Amino acid sequence: MNPSMKILVVDTFANMRRIIKGVLRQLGYKRVIEAEDGIAALQELKKENIDLIMADWNIPKMTGLGFLKAVRSDRNLKNIPFIMITAEGEKKNVIEVVRAGISNIFIKPFAPEILKEKIENVLAEKADS
Repeated sequence: MNPSMKILVVDTFANMRRIIKGVLRQLGYKRVIEAEDGIAALQELKKENIDLIMADWNIPKMTGLGFLKAVRSDRNLKNIPFIMITAEGEKKNVIEVVRAGISNIFIKPFAPEILKEKIENVLAEKADS
C-alpha cells in the first residue's frame, strides 16, 4: 500500500463519496479527490496525476461505463486502474464493463476489508503488467 497515491472517487452523492473517502482513510490512503459526475472526473484526471479511479456505475452527465470508455480511450489515462462501484449486479452490466477494460468491480453495500482487497488486487495486477 502506498499512502501517498492519489485516488479519484466519482459518485453523484456527496454522502457516498464521504463514506468511501472515510473507508480509504481508515485503510491508510490520505490523498482522495472527489468528483460528482463523469465530466468533472475527466477534468480532475486532466489536472491531477491519479493512481486509482473508483467510480459509481450511475453518475450524471456520463454513465460510469461511458466514463470508463473515455478513460480507456485516452492514451494518457488508459493504464490507470479503475474500480467500478455499483448497486447493480446484473450479469450483462458486469460483462459490459469487463469488455470495456474495468480493473475490478464491487457491489454496494461493501465492507472495508472488501474494498481493501479490491484495491490491493488491481494494484498488484498493474505492478505485474
